[in-house]
Amino acid sequence: MAHYQGLIHRYRDRLPVSDSTPVVTLNEGNTPLVELQRLPGMLGFDGRILVKFEGLNPTGSFKDRGMTLAVTKALESGARAIICASTGNTSAAAAAYAARAGMTSFVLIPEGKIALGKLAQAMMHGAVVLQIQGNFDDGMRLVQEISADMPVALVNSVNPYRLQGQKTVAFEIVEALGDAPDYHVLPVGNAGNISAHWSGYCESTGHETAACGHCAGQCPYHGHGARATRRPVMLGYQAAGSAPFLRGAPVPQPETVATAIRIGNPMSWSLAWAAVRESGGWFAECTDEEILSTQALLARSEGIFCEPSSATSLAGLIKDLRAGRIKSGSTIVATLTGHGLKDPDTAIAQSQPTHAVAADKGPIAELIARFL
Repeated sequence: MAHYQGLIHRYRDRLPVSDSTPVVTLNEGNTPLVELQRLPGMLGFDGRILVKFEGLNPTGSFKDRGMTLAVTKALESGARAIICASTGNTSAAAAAYAARAGMTSFVLIPEGKIALGKLAQAMMHGAVVLQIQGNFDDGMRLVQEISADMPVALVNSVNPYRLQGQKTVAFEIVEALGDAPDYHVLPVGNAGNISAHWSGYCESTGHETAACGHCAGQCPYHGHGARATRRPVMLGYQAAGSAPFLRGAPVPQPETVATAIRIGNPMSWSLAWAAVRESGGWFAECTDEEILSTQALLARSEGIFCEPSSATSLAGLIKDLRAGRIKSGSTIVATLTGHGLKDPDTAIAQSQPTHAVAADKGPIAELIARFL
């Protein structure tokens, strides 16, 4: 088997790169598509539910898919530094890929509003971390202004190369299943990911779509690899305290335990709406309690540990299954955007406590017997 070298190498003919492009990669992509074995039965669902576990990318989230291409193109253009606003995962990916490229990275994060696992990543990769007294939306405004005036490349999802990299997740799913699923469900924060997924599915069927506007016709499907015969219904789920798509307008002060989607003014607003409308899908919302209980349910029933924002995709799906909105016998793919180790404090807070016990067989056996 040939050595896997990352998604740009794998999908070079479907991405805006040339033979001379200096590829910056950490061998991202090629993440597992895991079929859930116990949860469908627990929900009384007679179809298939699979999760695309993007938490197994190099920095632990789907952001690596877009960042490999964004940083590659920044390096190709001669940029020496990159900048982003982030709720955590983007900063981790930007810092890692900048380090790989020998570039400086500047990341703006909301003070006190970032999971420590993500902050640790950005710091260890050498990013210049700027904690602002504001939220992600404030940071996004600032990095757009700064990148317009200074020689730093902006690598948030307003950068079209980010979404071009992220669309490859749909290619991998089609290749694994032999076709597109009936439904694809995702958490929605800044909304670039649902747009990118839809773009990838559309390319895999040869469709042109408004949601693919960011590629400007430069990246058509060339017929290599698996080709889908259909496109899935796209379902986007938001946290109730940070749900601008459900409110119909930006949310000034978004709040949710799912920090990765604590975004009140999504940059990919129009593209996300296009993806949902063109696919016949919808947006819905989940409470923090529903998100956390689903995170625990997935970990304890299937052995898959995702961060709270990722669990939003399954929390919303569970609600829609119970409401009868999903067709019986369907094949459903849920994107799990980040690994649970990104936010260990939240995981520990909702888990059973550890047990202090003497280093002696008797009390240990007695404790074990209580759980049998």
